Amino acid sequence: MKRTHLNRRQFLHGTGLALTVPAFDSISAGAASSNKPRRLVCVGNHLGFYPGNFFPKDTGNDYTPTSTLKPLEAHRENLTVFSHLDHGLNGGHKGVQGFLNSIKKEEASGFPEKNISLDQAAAEHVGSATRFPSINTGIVNGTDMCWTRAGVHVPPINNPATLFRGLFVNSPASEREVERTRLKHRGSVLDALRDSASALNRTLNAADRDKLDQYLTSVRDVERRLQMSKEWLDRPKPKSPIDEVADEERQHIDEVALFYDLMALALQTDSTRVATLETGMGFRTSELDLGSYHGLSHHGKAPGRIDQLKVVEAFLTTKLSDFISRLKEAKIFDDTLIVFGSGMSDGSIHSNRNLPVILAGGGVKHHGHLVCPAEQHKRVPLANLWLSALQWFGSERDRFGRSTGTFTPMKIV
Repeated sequence: MKRTHLNRRQFLHGTGLALTVPAFDSISAGAASSNKPRRLVCVGNHLGFYPGNFFPKDTGNDYTPTSTLKPLEAHRENLTVFSHLDHGLNGGHKGVQGFLNSIKKEEASGFPEKNISLDQAAAEHVGSATRFPSINTGIVNGTDMCWTRAGVHVPPINNPATLFRGLFVNSPASEREVERTRLKHRGSVLDALRDSASALNRTLNAADRDKLDQYLTSVRDVERRLQMSKEWLDRPKPKSPIDEVADEERQHIDEVALFYDLMALALQTDSTRVATLETGMGFRTSELDLGSYHGLSHHGKAPGRIDQLKVVEAFLTTKLSDFISRLKEAKIFDDTLIVFGSGMSDGSIHSNRNLPVILAGGGVKHHGHLVCPAEQHKRVPLANLWLSALQWFGSERDRFGRSTGTFTPMKIV
């Protein structure tokens, strides 16, 4: 049954508390009942990928790999490279925030779920079936890839040591008691909200009573979330198969590999089923003996700068290749769908059109280099691919962002 009422839930406001209301155990039963839970990983690079280094000239499975795709050759049969997909957005750097949702923040108020991103929609489906509905990471600050249904930016974890502690280090009893008190307080606020709403119900007409019913449904969902949070509070975390990650200054290139390793461990231990990683605009390419990354992205078609972009972009896909190998070794790759790309195409002209997009894993039939219609009136929205990805994940929905349907050029559900 389609749960279309979920699209109309709003912020709860009352007694000074604002709560983002996602859907939790009510729609996570399908994933929880499966012996093989599905996982979603989204990786984005704020400054895009130079099109000449990214898109192959050939179509289908026998394409000649470009410099950016060469590191992924070992996984050619397990991925699809897409051409001519985008959200129809403009705005350069501001348009990048729409990569996983198809909607810029300033346009979000006109959509039922505002600018919720692909990862957070999947996290709502998982709910509290795992300790963390999603794990969001980023290299340097300034990443803006992940958004809730309330239009609130989800800040990424920028420190690998912080992520390690969250995954594997049990909090002392004193800290758990503080958290328990906080959860109890939030529960009491919800009681007050519910009581006030019930009293208000007697004074409303039919249309407003329907709105109030949606509000009360949201309150009940948050109550279930709080209860499940309490249950996770005292459950021991899994033991780490690696040494503790120290809290120290690292090069950005080292952080990329470390975050990928920690995301793989988080998926393997079922600490989460949704993870993201974004390299922000301040990613230091000097550690690769290159010039300023932002400066290189404004290449102006200068051969020397494009050659340097080949190095950094190949580095990023090399780390993706290593991550895929890790998931294959853990035997969870076929149950994990990976989205890799950017909301920016050519950084030199700040283009948000014809976005670089790779889909990998998921146990689906891949198509090598899939060229979608280039004509504007025939364009397939990238949001259609995101909708299909959510349906693959198990989410019962028939629209997402600016989607016009599922992604028919490639069946992934």
